[in-house]
Amino acid sequence: MPLLPMEYPLPLSFLILIPFFLFIFKQFIQKSRNLPPGPRPWPVLGNILLIGKKPHISLAQFAKIHGSLISVRLGSQLVVVASSPDTAAEILKTQDRLLSARSVPKVATYDLSVIDQHSIVWSSDLSNHWKILRAFCRTHLFSPKAIESQAALREKKVSEMIDFLRSNKGETVKISEILFGTILNMLGNLFFSKDLCQLDYEGNTSGIKHVIRKFVELGAMPNISEFYPIFDALDIQGLRKQTEIYQNQLIDIWNEIVKEKRQAISLGSSTKNLDFLDVMIHSGFSDLQINILLMELIAAGSDTTTSTIEWAMAELLRNKDSMHKLQAELRSKMGENDIITESNISELPYLAACVKETLRIHPPTPFLIPRRAPETCKIMDYTIPKNSRLFVNVWAIGRDSNTWEDPLSFRPERFLDSNLDFRGQDFEFIPFGAGRRICPGLPFARQEVHLILASLIHYFEWSLPNDEDPMQLDMEEKFGVTLQKEKSLLVVPV
Repeated sequence: MPLLPMEYPLPLSFLILIPFFLFIFKQFIQKSRNLPPGPRPWPVLGNILLIGKKPHISLAQFAKIHGSLISVRLGSQLVVVASSPDTAAEILKTQDRLLSARSVPKVATYDLSVIDQHSIVWSSDLSNHWKILRAFCRTHLFSPKAIESQAALREKKVSEMIDFLRSNKGETVKISEILFGTILNMLGNLFFSKDLCQLDYEGNTSGIKHVIRKFVELGAMPNISEFYPIFDALDIQGLRKQTEIYQNQLIDIWNEIVKEKRQAISLGSSTKNLDFLDVMIHSGFSDLQINILLMELIAAGSDTTTSTIEWAMAELLRNKDSMHKLQAELRSKMGENDIITESNISELPYLAACVKETLRIHPPTPFLIPRRAPETCKIMDYTIPKNSRLFVNVWAIGRDSNTWEDPLSFRPERFLDSNLDFRGQDFEFIPFGAGRRICPGLPFARQEVHLILASLIHYFEWSLPNDEDPMQLDMEEKFGVTLQKEKSLLVVPV
């Protein structure tokens, strides 16, 4: 029997308001569940208008008001944010097993079942597929033996970068373009035995660098479908469609290489020096598995490393004492014309301290990659509802005055007599994350960041264009998947 006689139908305006009333009811119910404190949300919008373009900063400010574990509402999505070492440890260590699930971005172009089976980053839980894939990458890319075997390749690409800069000495260069190209060629030779791009110092709007940047940028754009999943199928902003375009362009770059290698293997030809693609094909990977894994490794491995080294260069230019100390250390350990190798890195403690200090102030991913609560649970006596997203604000943790003395100053010396490391055991310093979801590429990133930064500082003196004062350098941040400089660093190598 209908609730109302058919001659009295519900007005359209009332039907439109039903989602609004459901949203208010849901908020009321969740308030009674003892959620972590946070700013009062607006109906329907939640706290979206309070977050702004730099959420790592606004959420850090909320934490100072409401506590180190807070909750905010982005549309219909509840987000819990940890902003202290203790709350980070609760998520990444104490409840690591339960809270290791992911929320797959709404721009994803593959079905969830495909992602769960083939993604090392976005697999929604720690399935056997994920464990096997991670173990495969650790063995062939990130184990101590694999890292050591790749050293000559990284050194060769850095040497080519130095030669390129020498041929352009005295010119104003956008250092991020040179870094990005160098790192892409490291990965290209590791994966395919070939360079992926030509080095240039101005940047262009074509080629693989442009495609990767657009691919990553789309993944970080505010998406209505994330805030209101009811609109997911509509793709209102067209972000999924755009992502698919750049994804396919990226796959096209190596498709021919994959075909050639498969054909060569089928004909029985062999080579002594197998690259990572050879290993994947010999291990029975399908084209779909290869495409997903390579997209994740190349996008993550190039963008984060580029931004870290660019930030390090900017900080060293602004802090002359630190720059001089690093130059002196390099001179004391090797001659002016000596080639820097990865075997030298362990002899350079001040270099390591400069890298750590850069990662503290400018973590590559300010929130790490968000986790998800697959079921309702408790954190520090607060209720975390099922499917809540969990952010760890490592940007806020690295600048916390309760943990760090003079936290906004670039002082590498703070790490010289410290055992703090970024391998996930010290929760006041976790730029690569911790627990089961710690960045698998950490060993590779560590080697390339130290090698590239040491080479740039050892072989060149650096200045700003038109003899600008380094203390006037713009250090504003641009929020995204990676934390980049708002204005690219322009420098002159001498």
